[in-house]
Amino acid sequence: MDLFSLPDFDGHEQVVFGHDRATGLRAIIAIHSTALGPAAGGCRMWAYPSSDEALTDALRLSRGMSYKNAMAELDLGGGKAVIIGDARVHKTPALFQAFGRLVDALGGRYITAEDVGTSTADMEQVAGVTRFVSGLKRASGEVGGDPGPKTALGVFLGIQAAVRFQLGRGLEGLTVAVQGLGGVGHPLCRLLAAEGVRLKVADARAELAERIREELGAAIVPVDTLLEQDADVIAPCALGAVLSAQSIPRLRARIIAGAANNQLARESDGELLMKAGILYAPDYVINAGGIINVAHEYRGGSSEATVHAAIKKIPERLTAIFERARHESLPTSTVADQMARERLQAHRRA
Repeated sequence: MDLFSLPDFDGHEQVVFGHDRATGLRAIIAIHSTALGPAAGGCRMWAYPSSDEALTDALRLSRGMSYKNAMAELDLGGGKAVIIGDARVHKTPALFQAFGRLVDALGGRYITAEDVGTSTADMEQVAGVTRFVSGLKRASGEVGGDPGPKTALGVFLGIQAAVRFQLGRGLEGLTVAVQGLGGVGHPLCRLLAAEGVRLKVADARAELAERIREELGAAIVPVDTLLEQDADVIAPCALGAVLSAQSIPRLRARIIAGAANNQLARESDGELLMKAGILYAPDYVINAGGIINVAHEYRGGSSEATVHAAIKKIPERLTAIFERARHESLPTSTVADQMARERLQAHRRA
């Protein structure tokens, strides 16, 4: 395997492979860019079929974090960590302590936090051996903690902006199909239901879907049909690469706006969405609420009001992307990438 020739290697500054025999840790940390500051991005734990697939995910996710942090106007670069393993089976405190030592060895070039398959409790174990971690438990009223609800808030506000732009109306009476009902999908459903949205939901974990049905009156649909549902908005909030040349022709929604990272299987899929008349809210712009929360926690000195004010800028950024994409007849994903690169390049020149 030639790392430097991989399609998702995008001039990454550093890629670290970590192994600890005693705990079974197998981890990859990808640092895409530190142009704006230390690389920040969560740690994902997943049962990848192979180390090659884990590496591809780390590379794609870390580049996405560079763009996300740039678009969110944070003084942070982009990085991501993946731990190869089933989070339901292989988690131990010792494993996360070993991961923390790997993070600490980078001397602050990478700041970790929770992501898919990890939690604030896991990050507490990491924090026992390194200070380069955020997303930790906080007392009521303190900035920080689980970033999921803040991600959900940003996605909710982004859906409002997309609906206004594409449909010229508010959310009440619309149907939104939510794929993935974990730490972001669940609070997102609550926010949508409070606005009078009809919910269709799907999750591989049947108990999570049933909980949303009982709490919010959502309709449960099979996981493999969620993207094909009659809905005004599809909100992917699970894993990425769900929008592809195979799935896009089956979409019935006019808007895609969700929390999942790397929703496009390929860059060209953004153009397929545009040609289909579907408005796509670029994932790393709409889902930035969590990293905004993490950044303010790590830097310190912020209030909840400050964090909320920063998250409330997400709709403005999305609308600017939508308008530029319409004016230039380009996919919204292309425009977002251009804008992120412009900020990174301007900072390098400075």
